[in-house]
Formats: sequence, C-alpha cells, structure tokens
Amino acid sequence: MTSTVPTAVQHTDAQPPITMFGPDFPYAYDDFLAHPAGLGQVPATEHGTEVAVIGGGLSGVVAAYELMKMGLKPVLYEADRIGGRLRTVGFEGCDPGLSAEMGAMRFPPSSTALQHYVDLVGLTTRPFPNPLAPGTPSTVVDLKGESHYAETIDDLPQVYRDVMDAWNACLEEGADFAAMNRAMRERDVPKIREIWARLVEQLDNQTFYGFLCASEAFRSFRHREIFGQVGFGTGGWDTDFPNSILEILRVVYSEADDHHRGIVEGSQQLPLRLWERAPEKIVHWPQGTSLASLHEGGHRPAVTRLNRTAGNGITVTDASGSIRTYRAAIFTAQSWMLLSKIACDDRLFPIDHWTAIERTHYMESSKLFVPVDRPFWLDKDEVTGRDAMSMTLTDRMTRGTYLLDDGPDRPAVICLSYTWCDDSLKWLPLSANERMEVMLNSLGEIYPNVDIRSHIIGDPVTVSWENEPYFMGAFKANLPGHYRYQRRLFTHFMQDRLPADQRGIFLAGDDISWTAGWAEGAVQTALNAVWGVMHHFGGASDAANPGPGDVYDEIAPVELPED
Repeated sequence: MTSTVPTAVQHTDAQPPITMFGPDFPYAYDDFLAHPAGLGQVPATEHGTEVAVIGGGLSGVVAAYELMKMGLKPVLYEADRIGGRLRTVGFEGCDPGLSAEMGAMRFPPSSTALQHYVDLVGLTTRPFPNPLAPGTPSTVVDLKGESHYAETIDDLPQVYRDVMDAWNACLEEGADFAAMNRAMRERDVPKIREIWARLVEQLDNQTFYGFLCASEAFRSFRHREIFGQVGFGTGGWDTDFPNSILEILRVVYSEADDHHRGIVEGSQQLPLRLWERAPEKIVHWPQGTSLASLHEGGHRPAVTRLNRTAGNGITVTDASGSIRTYRAAIFTAQSWMLLSKIACDDRLFPIDHWTAIERTHYMESSKLFVPVDRPFWLDKDEVTGRDAMSMTLTDRMTRGTYLLDDGPDRPAVICLSYTWCDDSLKWLPLSANERMEVMLNSLGEIYPNVDIRSHIIGDPVTVSWENEPYFMGAFKANLPGHYRYQRRLFTHFMQDRLPADQRGIFLAGDDISWTAGWAEGAVQTALNAVWGVMHHFGGASDAANPGPGDVYDEIAPVELPED
C-alpha cells in the first residue's frame, strides 16, 4: 500500500480496476471515450458554428478539442497560460530537464478519463514518491520533535498502526466502505446508489472531524491528532477536518489518494499537446486541423464581461475590447471569476446557481521547490545505514517534503514544502527566499547532519494559489451542508428544464466536479458540457454510446429536499 494509513480493503491484481466515476454520478466516462462511435454529432447545418470556451485549463482544452472533432469551432479565451492548475515551471539557469509542478503533480490510476488523454498525446507516467509508497526509498515521520524512519508502515511505532486500524474501522462502521468500494470496482450502479443515497442524507451536515469523533474507534484524541498530522496516502489531512465528510469519502471510495503517478514530461504538457494535436477522426474540418490552427495568432485574451443578449445569445467581451456573440459557451475558469474579475449579467444563470457559486469554498495551497545537484538523499549514513534524507511528514512548518529524482547522477528537485489551508496562509507574506530559509531551518532540526543548502544549484520557485489572480485558491472543497450547491453546479449541463433565455452557457471545470482537486473531475465535467452543447445544437450521441445526458435520469445525483 502507498498509504501511511491504508484504506480498509486490500486488493489483488485479479480484481477489476476502480474508476473515479462516482458515487454521485456513476457514469463510465472512460467507456464513453473509448467507444468507436465517438461522443456524438451535431447537424451538418451547425458545422463551423463558433462556441466560446472560457478558460484554458485542462477542462477548457478537453472541451474545445472534442467540440472541434464534432465540426464546431471552439474559440478559446485564456487570461494567463494554457494549462490552468496544470502548471509546470523550470528553474532559471538550470538543466532544462529540471521542472517543478506548481499545481497538479500526482494522479491516481482511478483517473481513467484523464488517462485516456494522457495516452492519446503520448505522455508517460511513473510512480510518485508519496509517503511509504513502494517506489519511495524511505519516509520520516517527525511529530512533536520525535522522528521515526520507515521503509514500510511496520517500521513505525505501534501507535501508527493503531491509527491505521482506527481509520479502517471508522470507514467501515460509518460509511460501508468495503461494500461501496466493491460496488464501484464492479460498476454496480444500483448498489452504489443505494449506499450513497443513505449516506448523503445522513452525512451532508457532518464534518470530517465530526465523523472521526463519532466513531468509537477514534475516541482517543491522540489518535485523531496523529491521523490529522500523518493521515493516509498523501500525508496529513487535518487541514480537511472542517470540510464535509462526503468530500473525503469520494476520495477514499475511489482510491483517488492511492497508487499515484506523476507525468514524466510535466503535467502541463497534457493540455499543451492537446492544443497542438490534430485528431485522426474529425468532422467538417480538413485533416491536420488542430486547436492551434483554428486559433491563428493564439487564443483570445481574458474575458472581462459576459452578457445575455437578444436571441438568447451569449456575448463575450475580452481584454482587447473585442465583442463577440455566441449561441453557446462553456465556462471552465475558477467560479469566483464570475463574481469578481468578470462583469456578469445576472441573467446568465438561475439565482440558485449564483448562490451556489457564491458559497463555493476553496482551499489554499502553497509549494516551494529547489533544484539540487543530485539525489544526495540516497547517500547512506555511515552509522545507521539509513538514507541521508527521506520523504518527510512533520508538524513543523514544512508539513510535507518530497524528493524527486531522475537517476543517481542527474540533477534533482526537492519540494521543500507542500501545505494547505492555514498552513499555506502562514507562508503567504514571505518571499520565495524567505520561505526557503524557514524551510531549511525546519528540516535542519530533523536532519542535523545533512547540509541541504550545499546541494542547491538555483533559485527557489514557489506558488500560493490563493494569491494567484485568476485562481484565488487551489481547489474547491465543500463544507457541511454544501451538497445541494454542488449538485446544482454539476447538473447545470442538463438544461431542458431551464427557460430558453437561461440556456446555452455551460459550467465545467474542477470547481463543478464532485472530485475537486483531481484532474479527473475537470475532464468529466468538460465531457458533460460537450454533451450539453451538442444537445443544445440539436445533435445526439450514437445509440450504441449514450452520453452522460442520455442516461441522466437513471443515475442523477441524489436530490435532497430544499425545505
């Protein structure tokens, strides 16, 4: 297992793989993408029709790519750079092969729709060095000034295994973990819906921490504290304690926090390669057409205004002053942009959707990376025989430190710190160099005999996503009671019941998905929006490959009463 505290069910290679397709909307997006019939078609009379796609992150690029294949003409608007939260940067003056993932950096195998596009553009993946993962040479857990070196969980003190057992028991007793995990693995939609309908009603108002406290297995405060600081899979999860337990269950049911892989060429290469890629199968456009070729001179700049205009049009004003009106648009940028950076017509969305956008809760996140001359952490201590330095989980300011190498004799990268929420806000006032100094001091307390500084060969690079002007946070995380808001946003692509003057603009992206923080959700909501645009123009999916809207009534997310 890769988890510091593993999930409750052990699996074998003989079992079918799981996918992040539920439990709220158990639709097999990977099967939809793989089907030879394709995603659907629009009437020939609509070929060449322009569709605005606002936001050039993964969701926007996937949506634009699939619309282009149908014969429509996506017009992509992007305020910054192609990639969104898939942002790969280099180190000035260093080997160009060295890079840092400022946003998404690890992807679970259950991200099966995402993997479709990774394979499509020829990217390669390798295991990500999470705590105690099989490919991670060693892990150090440092709490309250006491450090423990481990290559497997059995190397940690008994209290950590007690915490593991408590988490397993808590999941099983409070959330039918084994039954749900099995149902999702077998794609048993009736069973998934039966379990989840009951849990949504029971747990919508419960925090992650409250869920732990309600379990007899976690009656010990010490166990809850260790669990928060060390956690499972990617490390400590106490920054998630205020969030809805439903958010956490979606992660663990689908094994989204396990078996992670990184993209060797850099995660940003995924949207960049899709932008340049000419599909083999394309309607209306000549062979060799790509998104890049449809956007001669580059994508459109930032959107500054969105209006409803006569004939149910969506009128887009951009930073250059250009005004264009479209019959359909997909909005994939960060939701709060609609409240702050973009002047919006209230008629764009129903009032309850505006409320849901306003209530969206974002988690902060900060990272800092430094380039080093070699993976010196693999040097062996002459006295103990242990690695000189390890993947590190700690309650100190750094929280999580990751060691990333490409071979023993090549330059390497250290993510000195990866933090969320309050831990991220502590870094916000500090410059990159100030952050690095604090981090090196903290790690110096854990590794007093390791001179990290002597191996650094370039300036640090850092990000605080809450301070990024087009993001204002790393990713959405629902608070208790937010299920109804999330349902409104996710289901917005189903517009037949909306008044005609509120149709035609479709929400997509990480914020809109049930699995925010995972690129899979960005892909899934993009495909929902593509289906919505196709349907809006009178098109349809092939009967042999029904789209998400075609089966919606059978698998629609649980609807809780509003009164």
